[in-house]
Amino acid sequence: MGWIVPVVVVIATVAFMEWVAWASHKYIMHGWGWGWHKSHHEETHGPFEMNDLYAVVFAVFAIGLFLAGEWWWRPATWLGIGVTLYGILYFVAHDGLVHKRWPFNYIPRKGYAKRLYQAHRLHHAVEGKEGCVSFGFIWAKPVKTLVKELDQNKRTDRDLVRDVQDGR
Repeated sequence: MGWIVPVVVVIATVAFMEWVAWASHKYIMHGWGWGWHKSHHEETHGPFEMNDLYAVVFAVFAIGLFLAGEWWWRPATWLGIGVTLYGILYFVAHDGLVHKRWPFNYIPRKGYAKRLYQAHRLHHAVEGKEGCVSFGFIWAKPVKTLVKELDQNKRTDRDLVRDVQDGR
């Protein structure tokens, strides 16, 4: 079959996982799954938070795809690779770049990385699970759009919003 189809499936899976992550974040983590996710919106002590259980759930899903690919349907392996690659991107961008959960002290000053960083900071500008913006992890709306959405929600940490608008 060659390598083109598997590579296209892996890339498509990574792209689709951004939608899965967005929907999971908005409707599960900020909905009935808030019990685990709440820890991510509060100050935590130690290397882990309850929210990390979501990574375990996605890892189990990826492992299941690898097993299905080995035993029943080979293309499931390519899906598992895509889910795993998305998890790596999430770990680098979200846990590393935005939340500094591992020794990664870079704060982006321009371009895509800055927009992603600022968008996630704006996500945390709201206390609680209601009224948040920017639920994706590797794609974000423009910061000005997110600030307008937050203004409509009227429940924000104004100092954090001002910092983001000032480029911090």
